Amino acid sequence: MLVVDDEENLRLVLRTLLKRSGYEVEVAANGEEALGLMDSFGPDVVLTDVRMPRLDGLTLLRTLKAKGSDATVIVMSAYGDHDQALEAMQQGAYDYIQKPFKPEEVVLTLRKAQERELLRRENRALREEIRREHQFEDILAKSAEMQRIFRTIAKIADYKTTVLIGGESGVGKELVARALHRRSSRAGAPFVAVNCGAIPENLLESELFGHKKGAFTHAISDRRGLFEEADHGTLFLDEIGELPLALQVKLLRALEEETIRRLGEGRDLKVDVRIIAATHRDLMKETQAGRFREDLFYRLNVLPIWVPPLRERREDIPLLIEHFIQRNNARLGTSIRGVDSEARRLLYEYAWPGNVRELENTIERAMVLSEADQIVASDLPEAVREARDPVQLQLQSGELSVKKTTRVIEEILIRRALQKTKGNRTRAAEVLEISHRALLYKIKDYQITDL
Repeated sequence: MLVVDDEENLRLVLRTLLKRSGYEVEVAANGEEALGLMDSFGPDVVLTDVRMPRLDGLTLLRTLKAKGSDATVIVMSAYGDHDQALEAMQQGAYDYIQKPFKPEEVVLTLRKAQERELLRRENRALREEIRREHQFEDILAKSAEMQRIFRTIAKIADYKTTVLIGGESGVGKELVARALHRRSSRAGAPFVAVNCGAIPENLLESELFGHKKGAFTHAISDRRGLFEEADHGTLFLDEIGELPLALQVKLLRALEEETIRRLGEGRDLKVDVRIIAATHRDLMKETQAGRFREDLFYRLNVLPIWVPPLRERREDIPLLIEHFIQRNNARLGTSIRGVDSEARRLLYEYAWPGNVRELENTIERAMVLSEADQIVASDLPEAVREARDPVQLQLQSGELSVKKTTRVIEEILIRRALQKTKGNRTRAAEVLEISHRALLYKIKDYQITDL
């Protein structure tokens, strides 16, 4: 406990009172002294006056938030400082105490703060446990579909067989490829990634296979290609469906013979490379349309992995939101603690056409725009705020599985009922017209921990 007040008599009274109540107490005469004690003392609670010389209570509060401090801040204010106390609450203070105060009022406020802090720590520990349980390399997911992918990766990682990863843009196909590499015996060798649609066609062959000096106008020196750079490791060919037909022939030869030939060179080079390809296209349809070689498709599609879109695994959304908030707090220096209930509902129910990448960008944008320590609905893009009803989206998505669709709708309804009743599970069960026991089972099944 750190008490910050410029009145020496009040510091002495509070120190005596709080020590008698079982607290370990340090005192500071102003905000500057308090900041100097934060690292060495590390208080769980800071009890600070609003008006102080040199560095006042509001500035102290803002500084602590900017530094990412987890300390619970309670402000003390005289009668005329009521507006400043309310401003402190808006900026993240837990509560305020008005001077003059009774000793029991201070102790009661601190006890409530302790209970809140204990609950926060338990929630953080639970979230961290859930995170550890559902993290596979750099991928976070708890949905059954992604858990199956994790098991597949673990099973096939050590085989040199080619893998074709399919899925919409933004679902995390490269993360799957990197997980395959890291779980394999090639993990100590290079992982080389190339987007086949991002390189001009006239440069792509040289990029993949390399060239000799003088092979073409601007070839002023020998150059190793990506196959050579990935030797003994993994070459990830993203958006393989964009590869020109002429290069598809050369890629097929490289796969079958495990050799390459640099542009302008007369001999083959032996390479040991594991190929992982990815595409958002339906390559079977592309082969039927003559835009992709059938023999190359079957050569790549030995071990296919389909990564489902985010709208089909909504139970992963809360976990990803928590992860992106933590990561951006560290990267951007922000101190966002979470998402309020209305914003959480919008994020959960939005269809996410850009998938995980869109969710990540949306959270970063909201954190930058947020004026409080929580993301609220007004911080979210218009597309998210005005999204169509998720039940209709699910029914119109073309999904024919009754089981999958029922789970999506059931979880949405449970979340809405819990939000409507402010987390009261007995009342939520009544609203849902199911037994309290059935609701508790479903909350555990869907791992609803973020309400």
